[in-house]
Amino acid sequence: MKKKVLVVGGGGRCHAIVDTLSRSPQVAKIWCAPGNAGIAAQAECVPLKDTDVSGLLSFAKEQGIDLTVVGPEAALSVGIVDAFRAAGLAIFGHTQAATRIESSKEFAKILMEKYGIPTADYRSFSDFQEALDYVNARPFPAVLKYDGLAAGKGVVIAANPQEAEAALRSMLLDEAFGKGRVVVEDHLTGPEFSFMAFVDGERVYPMPLSQDHKRAFEGDKGPNTGGMGAYSPLPFITDEDYEYALEKIMKPVAAGMVAEGCPFKGVLYGGLMKTPQGIKVVEFNCRFGDPETEVVLPRLKTDIYEVFSAVAEGGTSLEALEGTIDREGKVVPASELMPELEWSDEATLGFVLASRGYPGSYSKGFEISGLEDALEEPSIRIYHMGTKAESGQILTAGGRVLMVVGSGKDLREARDKALAAVRKIHCDNLFFRTDIGHWVL
Repeated sequence: MKKKVLVVGGGGRCHAIVDTLSRSPQVAKIWCAPGNAGIAAQAECVPLKDTDVSGLLSFAKEQGIDLTVVGPEAALSVGIVDAFRAAGLAIFGHTQAATRIESSKEFAKILMEKYGIPTADYRSFSDFQEALDYVNARPFPAVLKYDGLAAGKGVVIAANPQEAEAALRSMLLDEAFGKGRVVVEDHLTGPEFSFMAFVDGERVYPMPLSQDHKRAFEGDKGPNTGGMGAYSPLPFITDEDYEYALEKIMKPVAAGMVAEGCPFKGVLYGGLMKTPQGIKVVEFNCRFGDPETEVVLPRLKTDIYEVFSAVAEGGTSLEALEGTIDREGKVVPASELMPELEWSDEATLGFVLASRGYPGSYSKGFEISGLEDALEEPSIRIYHMGTKAESGQILTAGGRVLMVVGSGKDLREARDKALAAVRKIHCDNLFFRTDIGHWVL
């Protein structure tokens, strides 16, 4: 019997998840809540917020949903997984307790310290003056992180005392992201990269590496954003680097969360850096990265429904440590449920088209044209991040609006294809960086 799937979320990451699920021969129908104008071509969009746990739970029961897949951290942090599991529904994602790896920078730092996972030295503060005195007594630049969810905008690398004071004032006194603490870290140097993996308890199933570009403007200048583009694979990461990251970072943190009683059962995202002293952790996230998902999932050849259901099946991940209980009640090894992950050798590279003014204030409602022309090349995918459909038109409806991803035999070919497609899209209020992948191209 073919399956019914609900995807929770509405951005580019969720569009990539829906797109990948749509290629599964096992999936009969996909719903997405709330979805967007692009997702609507592949799934039925449901006007429910991703944090409306009771509404989503009722919908899943009414429709007889076989599997729910959660995209954004906000939904995970309000306990959607806990609620669905309590109701006996299969859901792919971490519990509220496990999402603390992302929702609390301090929790993540304490965990890494306890289990010997390499990261920058740090101290945490709730008092503005204490934090400012500590920062000013140490070398610049200083890394300041809001201890909570901030939609990718809660990190400031302060180059001088003035920038540090402004950031600390915003986070601690003005409570720009809400009431919370600030983690002050030593500044690390080197290229950053993203290591995502499917995780079920202590079992870690790695995905291909990727790198995103956080800064708004060419040459990695300007304010931090949620990401202006990404690519995969990464030529600057050696096999030794990869093995170290897997064995000394990803697997130990999964084991550490099991030991803490809040095991993972979804995606673990490691934001890592190749420093002169070796690979170190910059941050952990408890879900697919955005925009990295948009360049990683197109490389997946395995049926993603099988992957999601293998991780989601059976009660708790604590049971899954010895064997997973499948939907029929039989105990089987988790390794038998999880299919072997196969990935394409092709390279992928994508450009984010964002509203002018992003990540600051921006206007919405501008018409986008040329999307059909851009999709004429079969190796192009366009993921909608912030769009809406109105009177037959596609309009801008967010800061990051579209991501155009090209595939090719190497990164240069992928880049050239994606750039050619971007130039066929027309909108009066979008900008993009042309230098995605400059680290390796």
